[in-house]
Amino acid sequence: MSCDFEKKEGVRTVVLTFKRDQLLYDIKNCAYAEGHVLSEAAEHNRHMVIDIGETGNVDRVTRVLDLEIAKVREMLYPYAKREIDKSALDNTFKERKIYGIIIKVPEQFSQTTLTLLERLIHEYLVCRAVQDWLSITNTGKAEVWNTKASEAESRLKAALTSRMTRMRIKPHWF
Repeated sequence: MSCDFEKKEGVRTVVLTFKRDQLLYDIKNCAYAEGHVLSEAAEHNRHMVIDIGETGNVDRVTRVLDLEIAKVREMLYPYAKREIDKSALDNTFKERKIYGIIIKVPEQFSQTTLTLLERLIHEYLVCRAVQDWLSITNTGKAEVWNTKASEAESRLKAALTSRMTRMRIKPHWF
């Protein structure tokens, strides 16, 4: 969900928020579906795929989400760039309840494009987390999820470059 934070000098500051529990819910559902379609002969593999949200396993997912949020911020660099506010960074493990991405967009930026960005980022994060987990537990299906994540990334980049301002249609002489 996006929140219009501030508006000044023709620029809006918007916060895109992604709730960890909603991301985990979708990640667990995708992993469950992947595990459920495995053959019954692969019961151990099924168990490993489905257990993505179990204690310990979810820590890996959290690390992947942290990494992918950083990548998304970098993808949105023209809109999300910020001056350095921390001189020392650490790698302390934290479970954030909400991931936020602050972006500055032109005042004419479309709400529909903003909504599309939110949905694509959510999809991208879910696909990357599932892809990473499957690269450990079911390597044969990891490439499928890598492709899904790459498609979401491409659509995200395309959404950013298309229709940044209002379009004017030239009058046609019939």
